Amino acid sequence: MIDLRGKLVEVMANDILYIGKLVEIDETDVYLESRSGWIVIPVDQVASIREKE
Repeated sequence: MIDLRGKLVEVMANDILYIGKLVEIDETDVYLESRSGWIVIPVDQVASIREKE
């Protein structure tokens, strides 16, 4: 996941697709920067993270 830092990604969590620039992943949360602001998603709710095509 570290190689995706700084890239535009798609994060699937709780059947919701989030799109934004991956800023950080720590032990508890995934941090995205999106057009509408910051998104913080708990790691335990994340089903997948992949680079946006």
